Amino acid sequence: MSYGRPPPDVEGMTSLKVDNLTYRTSPDTLRRVFEKYGRVGDVYIPRDRYTKESRGFAFVRFHDKRDAEDAMDAMDGAVLDGRELRVQMARYGRPPDSHHSRRGPPPRSRSRSRSRSRSRSRSRYSRSKS
Repeated sequence: MSYGRPPPDVEGMTSLKVDNLTYRTSPDTLRRVFEKYGRVGDVYIPRDRYTKESRGFAFVRFHDKRDAEDAMDAMDGAVLDGRELRVQMARYGRPPDSHHSRRGPPPRSRSRSRSRSRSRSRSRYSRSKS
């Protein structure tokens, strides 16, 4: 069970993302609930870097993909600690545009329709030559 970083040896495991956890839900609790469906390799609850509190979601890793699928089917919508869980297959890797995540806010996207009209007829460099 991991509180900080995920263990390095999760190769070959199938990971479920469990959303809508209370801040009190522990890795032990999740392991007990999910191991009914098969052998759990690891439970990882990411924590806020500064407050060290749970971020409200977890990853439960199974050794067998079929066990993970059974757990997902059974636990999606189940209630734990008074909250309705959302369980889905975890998607690994970051989207190609996520390299900015530690360097500040994402770049602003430009929409196709602009609310303000800009005249393109004027040149930016239209100074009088004298």
